[in-house]
Amino acid sequence: MSAPASLTASLPQYEVGGKIGSGGMGVVYAGVHRSLGRQVAIKVLPSDLVRDAAVNARFDREARVLASLDHPHIVPVYDYVQTGADNLLVMEKLDGGTVYDRFRGPGLTGEQSCAIALAMLGGLHAAHSAGVLHLDIKPKNLLFTSAGVMKVADFGIAQVVSEGATLVTNQGEVLGTPAYIAPEQAMGNALTPAADVYSAGTVLYELLCGQLPYDRSRGAVSMMRQRIFSDPAPIPRVPGPLAAVVMRSIARDPQHRYRDAETFATDLSAAATAVFGPGWLERSAVPVHLAPRVTGAISQQLIRQPDAPTVVTPPVRALTADPARTPSAFRGQELRPASELLGPRGPSPLWPALVAAVALLALVLLPLLSPAVVAHAPTGLVVNGQATDKKVQVDLSRPITIAGRSSGQTDLYFQLRAAGVLIGGIRKEIAPAADGTFSTVVKPTPLLRWLAGGAVTAEVKLGTDPAMRFTLESATHPMATVMGSGSLLLALFALAYVEAQMRALRRGHRRPSAPFTAIPLGMLFGVATWLFSTAILTHEPALPFAIGSAAAGAVAASGFVLATSWAARRTRG
Repeated sequence: MSAPASLTASLPQYEVGGKIGSGGMGVVYAGVHRSLGRQVAIKVLPSDLVRDAAVNARFDREARVLASLDHPHIVPVYDYVQTGADNLLVMEKLDGGTVYDRFRGPGLTGEQSCAIALAMLGGLHAAHSAGVLHLDIKPKNLLFTSAGVMKVADFGIAQVVSEGATLVTNQGEVLGTPAYIAPEQAMGNALTPAADVYSAGTVLYELLCGQLPYDRSRGAVSMMRQRIFSDPAPIPRVPGPLAAVVMRSIARDPQHRYRDAETFATDLSAAATAVFGPGWLERSAVPVHLAPRVTGAISQQLIRQPDAPTVVTPPVRALTADPARTPSAFRGQELRPASELLGPRGPSPLWPALVAAVALLALVLLPLLSPAVVAHAPTGLVVNGQATDKKVQVDLSRPITIAGRSSGQTDLYFQLRAAGVLIGGIRKEIAPAADGTFSTVVKPTPLLRWLAGGAVTAEVKLGTDPAMRFTLESATHPMATVMGSGSLLLALFALAYVEAQMRALRRGHRRPSAPFTAIPLGMLFGVATWLFSTAILTHEPALPFAIGSAAAGAVAASGFVLATSWAARRTRG
């Protein structure tokens, strides 16, 4: 097929030949520089995708950076031209075929696949260092020279065409090859080198085992939805060291992948050396330019296992065809970001999260709003010389003098309570004087000193008479008591358990009962937080505020767990 006349006119310094390839991001023609005699490949971006000024500006900006890339494993860009209808890139012409051709034909051994991956990662790292993302890594974009050197082609084309977004038609047909794109790219999120790491890892996965980490039989959009909403299948028939490296490179969460292509290459080189033994890179017969860090990883692995056996693997061949579509298949169809079709499903987690946040705010405010002293009926008691109509300060490590009136000899019960819950108590027999007054000394148990912190409710009961209550403040620092440090530890325990539930949901575990099991944990967290706060503030614990804090804690914990569950459900689709 001869080149269009407009293309020949746009490149007068080149003799333009026939079409030699096509893909979702353009058509490629052969060419020869008239004065230099240099063989070139001319990439024509589809005119349907470059109609607006913003795309043309991106193409101009990216092309300048692409022309500056100089790496043994990157196809160099010699020239770029913008016309009224086309954007053209003139690149080195490689005659050795593609990785896809070899993979579909004679197949690739494990050693060859790892060597190809190292070359690919070396080119990616160089491009990333220059600020260029590829965003369309696949076996057809990995080309060989006639000398067998593998080079990555089409850097930045996807970024030029769609600003990194994956484009689809209204019928769900995908521009390009969806089998290798990262989840965040399919969703239209911000892109980093981790997107190319994911694609490179997917290519290596396929080269090593002959299949992809996701089912590709149900269509392109389904394939993208799988990688967004579910974890990849473990790579089969691949030794553990290599499998671990590959699976890390295709983690759904970019934070769990390799931070850059060179780190990926470093681990891959060490794992391949551990699996295939010394000299595996030379046996692959794939020339690779290695960074010093990668070379060092191979040397260190050889030192760790000097007697490692040599392993030769049989070739692996592709099991399925590449479903990439050509630009002509989309002519006249409206293209839009795939994220519009792959949007999250299920109820929005916003409302339970907002309710939980309000409950959490209430939990913070309740201890601050509680009164420092609970209103008690007058007792007529004097404790350590202090009237009980206001807060009485007592050192629970020392004897306590209690004076009052009694109708006769009886038992005196001295007890401490927090929100009605008994902390501890002492019984003492008393005999009043002739005028009915008494004064006695009670000695608190050592345990009581470490239980009560801040302010508590003291209760004095004479025989069967109604209890007389007043507010008591312990001289022991609250953090040295169970009410202080103990309640804090209890609150942290409950919080950690709720967070463990949420973490499991974020990791994809299905736990429908999680919002319900979070309720008692939330109640425990609410009560413990309230008790700690009242102890530190030396506010007397009151039962209504304890109940309110338990309710607020339950709503907060259940709400946050429910929001996490719904968010995970939307992520899984």
